[in-house]
Amino acid sequence: MDTISLWQLAVLAAASTLVGFSKTAVSGANTISLAVFAAVLPARESTGVLLPILIAGDLLAVRVYRRHAHWPTLLRLFPAVAVGVAAGTLFMLWADDAAVRTSIGAILLFMTGVTLWRRRIAEQEVGEGEQGMKTEAGAGADSGGEGGGGTGRTAARGYGVLGGFTTMVANAGGPVMSLYLLSAGFRKLGFLGTSAWFFLIVNVSKVPFSVGLGLIDARSLLLDACLLLFVLPGAYLGRVCVDRINQKVFDRIVIGATVVGGLQLLLI
Repeated sequence: MDTISLWQLAVLAAASTLVGFSKTAVSGANTISLAVFAAVLPARESTGVLLPILIAGDLLAVRVYRRHAHWPTLLRLFPAVAVGVAAGTLFMLWADDAAVRTSIGAILLFMTGVTLWRRRIAEQEVGEGEQGMKTEAGAGADSGGEGGGGTGRTAARGYGVLGGFTTMVANAGGPVMSLYLLSAGFRKLGFLGTSAWFFLIVNVSKVPFSVGLGLIDARSLLLDACLLLFVLPGAYLGRVCVDRINQKVFDRIVIGATVVGGLQLLLI
């Protein structure tokens, strides 16, 4: 990892603030931070620097939303996630910086496409009068139950493996998890609580793998020590704004920035 200039440190600090915001408000914003870290730092090393920052954000999110997690959903996902993390670790054993950069860019663009496709399907369902069923399912998810069709064990395995792989390779499991929880009918608090516990457990479990791969070392932790402080104001801002955000406008900004970041990583 080369010496970090002052402006690069400022950009990483802003991205760290966005991590905190994404953990307590809109998880999609996290893809911007991922792209920023991979653009400013060597792509492979950026995953190791970002991981402790994500864990700090996870801890703050769990503190706020810990009572809203749906544990049956989490227990259903974890075995498949472990398979995905193992596959991602094997990939990182041979992948160089260029391969990781390309992989991160491709994952960002792929997950953006999946997100847009999912929203188009959801809009069609609303037009066909199925929104009432999704609302009822979501209410059950917020109170501890899980709603939504097509989210059984097979779907959980698929989402879990993909989520484990993407989070290990690029810390990009957020869109996968979001898609799964939305397809299961989770509403805002159930979504945030389940997601918070999921990523805290998964990201902490990734630490030994990242250390073994050389992604986390003394130099990366020194940079983390400079950046962790910026996660807190982002998390506080997200908690304050979560009920006031114009979701549609913000989502468009996040998607646009993710596409730009993904294309940049593929082209540089």
